[in-house]
Amino acid sequence: MSTASPAKSLGDPGITPLSPSHSSQKDADSNEPSAPSFVVVVAIDFGTTSSGYAYSFTKEPECIHIMRRWEGGDPGVSNQKTPTTILLTPDRKFHSFGYAARDFYHDLDPTEAKHWFYLEKFKMKLHTLANLSIETDIQAANGKRVKALDIFSYALSFFKDQALKELSDQTGGEFNNADVRWVITVPAIWKQPAKQFMREAAYKAGLVSRDNPDQLIIALEPEAASIYCRKLRLHQMIDLCSKTAVNGYSPTESVGAGMVQAKEHVRRNRQSRTFLVENVIGELWSELEEGDRYVVVDCGGGTVDLTVHQIRLPEGHLKELYKASGGPYGSIGIDYEFEKLLCKIFGPDFIDQFKIKRPAAWVDLMIAFESRKRAAAPDRSNPLNINLPFSFIDYYKKFRGHSVEHALRKSNVDFVKWSSQGMLRMNPDAMNALFKPTIDHIIQHLSELFEKPELTNIKFLFLVGGFAESPLLQQAVQNMLQGRSRIIIPHDVGLTILKGAVLFGLDPGVIKVRRSPLTYGVGVLNRYVEGKHPPDKMLVKDGTRWCTDVFDTFIASDQSVALGETVKRSYTPAKPSQQVIVIHIYCTEREDVAFISDPGVRKCGTLRLDVSGTESPATRREIQTLMQFGDTEIRAMAVDVTTSRSVKASIDFLSQ
Repeated sequence: MSTASPAKSLGDPGITPLSPSHSSQKDADSNEPSAPSFVVVVAIDFGTTSSGYAYSFTKEPECIHIMRRWEGGDPGVSNQKTPTTILLTPDRKFHSFGYAARDFYHDLDPTEAKHWFYLEKFKMKLHTLANLSIETDIQAANGKRVKALDIFSYALSFFKDQALKELSDQTGGEFNNADVRWVITVPAIWKQPAKQFMREAAYKAGLVSRDNPDQLIIALEPEAASIYCRKLRLHQMIDLCSKTAVNGYSPTESVGAGMVQAKEHVRRNRQSRTFLVENVIGELWSELEEGDRYVVVDCGGGTVDLTVHQIRLPEGHLKELYKASGGPYGSIGIDYEFEKLLCKIFGPDFIDQFKIKRPAAWVDLMIAFESRKRAAAPDRSNPLNINLPFSFIDYYKKFRGHSVEHALRKSNVDFVKWSSQGMLRMNPDAMNALFKPTIDHIIQHLSELFEKPELTNIKFLFLVGGFAESPLLQQAVQNMLQGRSRIIIPHDVGLTILKGAVLFGLDPGVIKVRRSPLTYGVGVLNRYVEGKHPPDKMLVKDGTRWCTDVFDTFIASDQSVALGETVKRSYTPAKPSQQVIVIHIYCTEREDVAFISDPGVRKCGTLRLDVSGTESPATRREIQTLMQFGDTEIRAMAVDVTTSRSVKASIDFLSQ
């Protein structure tokens, strides 16, 4: 059932296809952007839980420098990135980011703290909001709302300043932003509006200007990981399947032990923040042959992204084989489970009040939980102790009139006890139970992926992202695969994406083929055919019967698109005397779509071409429409073939 006709209500005369015009072309010049002379590539990994940047000078691309050490840091958590936390002053101006923001907020008097705006884990909002726009706002810890675009641009602007300062110190002079190519990573499963939002925030933060969009590349996180994994040497990774026991499983100790060695190796290298990426293909990669497939599972704080790549020789270019899938199954899911456990023990009313009244103590409690969360392992037998802040114990007594200890005894939550040193004692089973829902989601998703017929014979599974360090997750993936693929975990797995993003910025041509996440097309008129077209779509103009609202597809969802590919169609005005030709561009997640009025189709751009005052010698004026598929941006253009007049538009996913 189609809804009311959008085209009729728009009231413009419309265009009709000039057949046969279906062609796709790759322009020699558009496919390979001529590399402008950037001096350095700076990549920003803007994560849900932690963020950081890394850079490499184009003159020595084999050296990747990870950002300077940050002040602060947490007990029990080794970090080369900084927490994604931001603090704004009571009048909504940027104050600080990362540990500095957290520590300053922490030291504020509670009465004063509620006037300040403190935000953490806010990146997930871009994934979970259905109708994201430039106006979207998000909630700070004090319950007040701030514009999301401001928060994201403050954060990017902070990284820009930090990076330029470090580059200036390195080169011994003022470093010019025009010499930097910026790369920002986003999850592959993000929808188009979220990817565009990141670009808008970068414009607002002054990383690049709208006149020079190519100075910024939006890279997909698993693609970046994939590029880095190609360079891996054997001593830079753990192969979970190399120590096989009798039945093809690795014994659990190899999971734990391998990671311990890796951490030790990384700790020794902490002092130097420069990583050498040899200009060779790693040993592992040299085992791959033309057409081999591998999966990258990017497990971050907020999302888990699964991408399947295929190798194309001789250059070893990557081709995306299956459109990215995944979901909000990152490690913060475990934090939510912990919060649910606290609500079960102490009551949701108390926890809600405690967060508002003692926000800094709540942050403390979550930091204490974070370091114990990292100690969870499949074979752990001794309990994990979580420090309860004094103000938690104190506030609970005031709130309920009895002690925390009493609450624990009464709640009969198994496996969680009170220790006399003022700690929650969690039995390992209780901790593992907090991981279960999140890990189950990931495993279910992986199982479904491995059942797809086009995904047989996957040679390697690369496990990357901060959450990949979890022995519980590693073991679950191993048990699911049962030796069907080799599981590879790079050392320093939390920096994999950052390093890969730098390599991508140095050579963006390495990713050649992606899958289109959406179907794109334009609204046109076709000659009305009795019996084929629905009667309510009929429109009579100057004695001609037209079928209106037809969706003319440029590219379908999940279709392969070469980066830089241009798809071209030719149209002609339905009414020869038209002075202005208006072409509306539509998109939808569905693959097969007939009309622009079908459910799920939305308008995402408009091209207006003024052809007044020009005569066309041809009986039918030809208007060429082109769409070029870039990194995350799609550019559209219409050309009047007779006069060569043209208009351009970028497709806008953020206007509601």
